[in-house]
This record gives sequence, structure tokens and C-alpha cells, in this order.
Amino acid sequence: MEKFLTEFKVVANRRLNREYVVIELKHPSELPEMHPGQFVQIKVENTPSTYLRRPISIHDVDKKNNSLRLLVQEVGDGTRWMGTLIPGQSLNLIYPLGNWFDVSASDKPLLVGGGCGIAPLLFLGKQMKEIGISPSFLIGAKSASALIELKEYEDIGDVYITTEDGSIGTKGYVIHHSIMRTDKPNFKAIYTCGPEPMMKVLAKYAGSRNMDCFVSLENQMACGFGACLCCVTETIHGNKCTCIDGPVFNSKELKW
Repeated sequence: MEKFLTEFKVVANRRLNREYVVIELKHPSELPEMHPGQFVQIKVENTPSTYLRRPISIHDVDKKNNSLRLLVQEVGDGTRWMGTLIPGQSLNLIYPLGNWFDVSASDKPLLVGGGCGIAPLLFLGKQMKEIGISPSFLIGAKSASALIELKEYEDIGDVYITTEDGSIGTKGYVIHHSIMRTDKPNFKAIYTCGPEPMMKVLAKYAGSRNMDCFVSLENQMACGFGACLCCVTETIHGNKCTCIDGPVFNSKELKW
């Protein structure tokens, strides 16, 4: 799949809470095909402590308006700089990178996100809905105040929530929700992105019920092209670069 290095214009930078922003970017010409699960590498400017590009999942794409959205969690100098961008500024992207979720792999999917792991699930859910699949979402967060963009997900399918402090939804982690505590779940496959411990638990859950679990790994990535080897993960087929062989894997392939 062809890759591009392009300058995008910042259209909007909307703060969701103290940790998260959604950046909307527009390109002057037609965007190439992009798929849910793929990511971009962003060049960070004017931060002397940041030398490498930052990988960010594609949150949503609007082909008609040649625009895309990125959900950014501010965790370091690079992502904090992204939080300061204003409309009219430019952002240099290498895109689209990595493989993607198989949208049609299941007619009854459960999309599970924890923290910033919800980012690729919006684009994924929208594409599923377009082909007649009704996805359900299970979203985990620390507290009610950490939940973001719920309305966007509710417009696509049913949304279930867990919070660690019990301030909304089921108290605990995603695996503690009642839809997971049944021998006959009302879904046939799991698509997930988020903290690795969460995804490992979901992979074990899916394996015990003979269903597929598609995981999007959040390994550190420096180049995005498989050259630096800093994102290697162990699979049953040998070591694979998450940035080119992933980030999406069937959990059955991983040595978890």
C-alpha cells in the first residue's frame, strides 16, 4: 500500500478533558484509501526533547471533505505540543501506515477499548455500520470524567461502560462487565485496542470460547517502516514488526 509524506492543515483542535484532544486535519487534495487500525507518524516541531515522529491511530476519516481526525492523549512533550496546535497551522504526516482490522470478519462484533485505545474503534465501528453490521462497544476508563465522545459511539451501536471507581457503569475493568460474564455471549468476535494487560485478558477470554480476538498493539514505534526494529513482537510465525506486520494481529498469532 502506497505511503505519503504530506503537510495537513489543522482545522480544529478540540479539548475533551485535561488529557485528551481531537485534532481535525484537512488536505487540499483527495485522500488515499485508509482503513481502521492504521496509523500516522507525526513530525513534532519546536520541542528539543523530541527527536522522533509520534505514532497516532487514525480516529476517523471524512473522504468527502478530505479530512481526518486524530485522538491524542497528552502524555509527553510531543503529544503536549500537539495539544497546543491551532487552526491554520501545518502538521507533517507520514500515512497511512500498518495493516488494519478486517471489518467483515464477524457479523456480531464487540469492540473493546481502554483509555486512548478507543481511538481506532470509532472509524472501525462506522465502517461496520456502513456494510450493515451493528457493532457493540465496551469502553473502560478510570472514572466518569475520563470517558470521552460517548455520543459518537452511541450513534453507531450499543455502548457498555466500566469504570475503575464505579462512578458510572459497572465498577471494575472491562472483563467484569455482565456482557462478559456469561457462557453464551451475544457476540462472535472481539476487536480491541488499549493497555496490553487488558488485551491479554480479552484474548484469553476469546480463546476459551473459540472466538477470534483481533488486537491492535500499542508498541513503541520510531520509524513506521520496519527499519529500526524497536517495535518487534513475538508471534508463532517468528518475530514481527508491529509497524508493518501489525499493529493489528489475531491474538492466536501472538505468543501471549
